[in-house]
Amino acid sequence: SDEDQRTYRSGVGMLLYLVNHSRPDIANAVRELSKVADGATKDHWKALLRVIKYVLSTENDVLKIKPSKKEGFYMEGTSDSDYEGDKDSRISVYGYILYFCGAPIAWKSKAGKSVTLSSTEAEYVASSEIAKEAIFVKNILDSMGIKINLPIHIRVDNVGAIYLANNYATSQRTKHIDIRAHFLREYIESGVLKVVFIRSEDNE
Repeated sequence: SDEDQRTYRSGVGMLLYLVNHSRPDIANAVRELSKVADGATKDHWKALLRVIKYVLSTENDVLKIKPSKKEGFYMEGTSDSDYEGDKDSRISVYGYILYFCGAPIAWKSKAGKSVTLSSTEAEYVASSEIAKEAIFVKNILDSMGIKINLPIHIRVDNVGAIYLANNYATSQRTKHIDIRAHFLREYIESGVLKVVFIRSEDNE
């Protein structure tokens, strides 16, 4: 009924509030729930209730903002992708988390705008997403007179994506990639960003 759909949207809205403020661990689940805001089925309701139950049972697992004591201000982040993660559209799903002095300040789980043709391309696009967030935060800090140590390290668990980020040459395999993803290369070239490798088991 319309009333049930309104209640479902309200539940998803409350979870979105938590995602935005203190619960990055449920970001991907809530992203999935929000896809059916106007046509939730019984299965969607069950999934919503499972997430709510999880949140209630882990209410004491709070997000701790505790900057590290390294010299100066610095930013770093990790990005990852689930190639063809959206089983309905075959679009890859991206996720990232950005840290300021060791404290998480921004995170997101989102579906891409188009289908990627390989896991390397998906990881490359994911790294460009966190790069946009990092540059945005850097610009805010610059306006406040806060200078951070450069380069900003972006950790990626795909060697091919790192190669793409560091090489301007195009090939038959990469010429189709959206130009919006390639801005990452300019910031690497200027020394603002550095994409580094991290093992998949450590990329959490």
